[in-house]
Amino acid sequence: MKKSEKRPANVAVITVSYNSSSQLDDFLASAVTTVAEATQILVVDNASSDIETTRSLTEQHGVMLLELSENRGYGGAVNAGAATLDNTIDFIVVANPDLVFQPDAVAHLVAAAEADPGVAATGPHVLNVDGSAYPSARAIPSLRIGIGHALFANVWPRNPWTQAYHSDVTTHSTQAAVGWLSGSCLCVRRSAFESVGGFDEGYFMYFEDVDLGYRLGKLGFTNLFVPAAEVTHIGGVSTAAHSKAMLRVHHDSAYRFLAKKYPGAFLAPLRWLLRLALTARVKLARQK
Repeated sequence: MKKSEKRPANVAVITVSYNSSSQLDDFLASAVTTVAEATQILVVDNASSDIETTRSLTEQHGVMLLELSENRGYGGAVNAGAATLDNTIDFIVVANPDLVFQPDAVAHLVAAAEADPGVAATGPHVLNVDGSAYPSARAIPSLRIGIGHALFANVWPRNPWTQAYHSDVTTHSTQAAVGWLSGSCLCVRRSAFESVGGFDEGYFMYFEDVDLGYRLGKLGFTNLFVPAAEVTHIGGVSTAAHSKAMLRVHHDSAYRFLAKKYPGAFLAPLRWLLRLALTARVKLARQK
């Protein structure tokens, strides 16, 4: 990859902040090194109480800021930001503010998509701070796997359904097609994103990325894991203090996705079993 190709001008990077200003400085410092102009970076703030700090940081780094009057959730905030982008933008990188980019990460994601018009989304190799792989490229979960994982994950951690649910391709050293890419960091072709209506805002948090990958796949597009692109994931501040409450939100989103994917009266008993299993798992977690 030539040096001139490392700072693409046809991509925007959108991050969503909800009281995440403590992580924005490092994120923005790395993000501006990945694109041609700092104004290609957009912070969408979900009506945070730390907006003054966020304003100061975005001004300091020369990036754009969109302030929402209410918390629209992750997908809703990304959609709002995407709607403001200039028509010269062909790709959108969606990233959590608790990430640090390698300088050529965005260029690798864009180049992989540009090389194949059938690719709608690309995702990087996401690393934890200890150097281990963060699971970010997986298969679309099935109802069977969802029920098995919900029923047995707490009492039989190595059960086959949980292993299937957690399995991903992030140990691969080559590009690979997957069912979905983590919304912690992914690059999506703007035309494809718009063709499916962006993120489904019915997911306030969690599973909006699974749903996006599934809907893109149904249209015949490929979601591609691109290990040459690397980012480091630090961990969310917005949800860390409320992890048990967030588990309920996660499970509600998981149920919504699988119920949408598997409709019909004849599957109602299995959906009921899934709901029961997810509810029981939340109760067990709260007792710990």
